[in-house]
Amino acid sequence: MKKYTYSAKQSDNKGKWWIVDAEGQILGRLATLIASRLRGKHNPLYTPHVDTGDSVIVINADKIRLTGRKWDQKCYYRHSGYIGGLKTTTAKELQKKRPEDIIRFAVKGMLPKNRLGRSLFKKLKVYAGDKHPHSAQQPEGLELK
Repeated sequence: MKKYTYSAKQSDNKGKWWIVDAEGQILGRLATLIASRLRGKHNPLYTPHVDTGDSVIVINADKIRLTGRKWDQKCYYRHSGYIGGLKTTTAKELQKKRPEDIIRFAVKGMLPKNRLGRSLFKKLKVYAGDKHPHSAQQPEGLELK
């Protein structure tokens, strides 16, 4: 009898849709749960080099929590490409302008830095309010443990 390790294919993944309510949730704990679902690590068919994950919708991103003094101390950096062009933004400033980006940046940092990670990241949909346009996909609620 021949024994081998099963390797999932892209066609094996059914791809469910999950909805997560971020109201009152701590950013890091929420981001790890979302990244794990996007990757497919909850799935018995998980294969590291294949997209076996699900799509995730996050609502109420503007009501996320950070512990300690991270609202003032946590900084997000970007560079213009010119000398001395480093721009910094604190979490509090980003919360006022684009609250969805706080969750996006946290999850993106937990995904692989390659083609697979970029395709997984496209399956994350984040909304500041409690409305979303994905009701046709019939998302199931996902609870944090």
